[in-house]
Amino acid sequence: MTPTLVHHQQRTHLPAAGSAARVRDWAEIQERMLVPLYEAVYERMETGPGTRVLGLGCGTGLALLLAAGRGADVHGADADAARLQLAGQRLLGADGTPDQAPRLTHGTTLEAIEAVEASDTGLRPTLVTAFGALPQPDELVRLRAALGRGVPVVVAGWGPAERCAAAPALRVATRLAGPAEAGPDWCGRDDLEELAVRGGLRLEGSGRVACPFGYADMEDAVRGLLSTGLYDSAVRATDEEQVLKELVEALHPHQRADGTVWMPNLSRYVVART
Repeated sequence: MTPTLVHHQQRTHLPAAGSAARVRDWAEIQERMLVPLYEAVYERMETGPGTRVLGLGCGTGLALLLAAGRGADVHGADADAARLQLAGQRLLGADGTPDQAPRLTHGTTLEAIEAVEASDTGLRPTLVTAFGALPQPDELVRLRAALGRGVPVVVAGWGPAERCAAAPALRVATRLAGPAEAGPDWCGRDDLEELAVRGGLRLEGSGRVACPFGYADMEDAVRGLLSTGLYDSAVRATDEEQVLKELVEALHPHQRADGTVWMPNLSRYVVART
């Protein structure tokens, strides 16, 4: 049974990082908030039969599942073993037979690129997506060398903080963890473009997608946001009770009369080619 995280401000215990409860909260509550981004990118890139997608930071595999549903072959990579295990379960259910099973790489973006370098040419991706954490420029340089010329790479991130209603709630994590802790990658007007250029990619276009965070109630909102892992350092630096208290306070202005929590947000992405 999933523990109640918010109940009359009583002290509770948060699901541990990598625990089944944390992974389930991500898959069932939070990950779906990014579906508008995934679908917009796949529509723009005409993803379908014949497309071989490499999803960097694929999490529990929802983006890959949507690509597979369009007929694409998918390969995902993620550093979180528990999330990747669930991704494998979901994707095997979609593909059905072992010889059609998606390839999954447990490791960093660099390790995923090494897997691409070692693969047969016929298995190399024709579309790379980075919907999770932003890759580093040197990783993009390595990716370009591994793929050769002309392969589209889509890098996505948050829009400007002032266009994201979730920003105050996310800033609770960085404020409590201390100034040295990295927070969300807020992307200004040209940040993603500059990242792609520094990685040696050729810019082709960009887009913005509304990705509102909507939750059934305050408990779901807290569970969903905690499942991102962004608050783990804050819990270690302070305590669970303090993190829960300040997170609920930050979310309170977005709770509507019916108890639901709604926060409009903007995501950005760039399309570039190797």
